[in-house]
Amino acid sequence: MEKISSFTINHLKLLPGIYVSRRDTAGDTHVTTFDIRMTRPNQEPVINTAEIHTIEHLGATFLRNHRVYKDKVLYFGPMGCRTGFCLLLTGDYESADIVPLMQEMFLFIRDFEGEVPGASARDCGNYLDMNLPVTKRLAGKFYDEILENITDEHLIYPD
Repeated sequence: MEKISSFTINHLKLLPGIYVSRRDTAGDTHVTTFDIRMTRPNQEPVINTAEIHTIEHLGATFLRNHRVYKDKVLYFGPMGCRTGFCLLLTGDYESADIVPLMQEMFLFIRDFEGEVPGASARDCGNYLDMNLPVTKRLAGKFYDEILENITDEHLIYPD
């Protein structure tokens, strides 16, 4: 059986960043899948489920309400390995194209105050598994260390 493309990336060299994971077409529509990698695989701790769940709720809410991208967002959710997220947008993009969007989103998460959207028994299947204070710290760390002054080594998959 052939390896899927995401398993061909050398995770031993992969740094936190924003990467185009794949490009597809669905009919006449281009779809770009992004790898939003928050931690260095196999070298840094993974994101705990409460924080990854909180980022998912806040990130999806932010993206689906964004003035420019709300109608382009197909999916935002965590990777099974818990080192980051997948974002699927309609359109043909490069990693650098969404840096401003990711900067805006992670600042939104870092600065969020109040009740996490969808964090109720009625709206979520595991609403108690949330941790806003640690989520805000992780979002700030990712913004400060990666997004604020992002370079090509954090935008282009390693060989």
